[in-house]
Amino acid sequence: MARAPDARAEVIDAAAAAETAARRSYGRLLAWLAWQWRDVAAAEDALAEAFASALARWPRDGVPASPEAWLLTAARRQLLVAARRQRLADDPTLTVLWPDEHAPAPEATALPDTRLRLMFVCAHPAIDAGVHSALMLQTVLGLDAARIASAFLVKPEAMTKRLVRAKSRIRATGLRFEEPEPRELPERLASVLEAIYGAYTLHWGQVDDAVAGELAAEAMFLAELVAAHLPDEPEALGLLALLSLCEARRPARSEVFQPLHEQDARRWDAALIARANDALLRAASHRSTGPYQLEAAIQAAHVHGRIEGEVPWEGIAGLYEQLLAIAPTVGARIAHAVAVAHARDARAGLRLLDDIEAERVASHQPWWAARAHLLAMDGAHADAAAAYGRALALTVEPRLRDWLAARLAEQSAAR
Repeated sequence: MARAPDARAEVIDAAAAAETAARRSYGRLLAWLAWQWRDVAAAEDALAEAFASALARWPRDGVPASPEAWLLTAARRQLLVAARRQRLADDPTLTVLWPDEHAPAPEATALPDTRLRLMFVCAHPAIDAGVHSALMLQTVLGLDAARIASAFLVKPEAMTKRLVRAKSRIRATGLRFEEPEPRELPERLASVLEAIYGAYTLHWGQVDDAVAGELAAEAMFLAELVAAHLPDEPEALGLLALLSLCEARRPARSEVFQPLHEQDARRWDAALIARANDALLRAASHRSTGPYQLEAAIQAAHVHGRIEGEVPWEGIAGLYEQLLAIAPTVGARIAHAVAVAHARDARAGLRLLDDIEAERVASHQPWWAARAHLLAMDGAHADAAAAYGRALALTVEPRLRDWLAARLAEQSAAR
């Protein structure tokens, strides 16, 4: 009886170690395995088996000194065993010199980082372009289909089917896992940048600060990697500038949610802001404007306007109009409506919000939050309270929920 608490503690410690390894190493492990075995789905299955084995063995044997190396070794063994069985199934008379599935394997050495190369494989023109970015988010960052679906505003079941078809396509067609030729990079770059940006935006919805921070850090790392690998691609520089400006504001975030205009600009990371400005200037020198450069310019206008004491809303509205001309996303349309409301009047912004197709925003939290804000600006307190209530119902993150609840209370009292 006396050992029961210790046993439970060991199971908890082992589970925590496996979870940490999954968060920190999943993408690198999967990218390396898929690159070596030329099969994304098989690598995923092997890695899943390795994590299951870790949960079974680590409580008994102890957490290894290098969890990542242990997981890689276990996953490689699974792949070897599967290959051995397949060879024997194809030819039962064949004797294959493959390691026995129970034999110990040597500790793995440090992994080269092949995530960027795998992302360019996922953007192969033979795969449906509509699933490129989603496939990268799952294979390189280990995100599940439900979270990816939320970023692309589709149902989880539909996203799951798309991802399964894409991985089957990679296996069936034997897509090359070699690094793309320089001439092939530009046509694949847009999907890679979209996936990195998607990963970064997804971290905002995380309840767990540690998970959110690691996801943001992964996205930043990949953005830096692309910009370093393709220093003459203006959109790669634009994405790096955009994420750097967003990350520069992280030190000002606290236990209480604060929108940008309420943050203490003195707490922002000046070095990251300077680095973002440099990347944006280098991008502009190519005179080839793209959506990430425009979004970075919008963020720069917000940041410098906050520092200097006056946000240039009219200029920001103009930048959004340029962005909408080349990338008319729902998010850009919502942000443009808010900028127009601040630059001109709230009702002009509300008309722009109402122009967005209702079925696309019925359950879209940013649309309801923006609508509530503009209704409050216009003095329509009862309608603003109702919109804040809808936004609150669609919000998971506790700090943002608290902030929305406070705005709801304000509008309820004002009416």
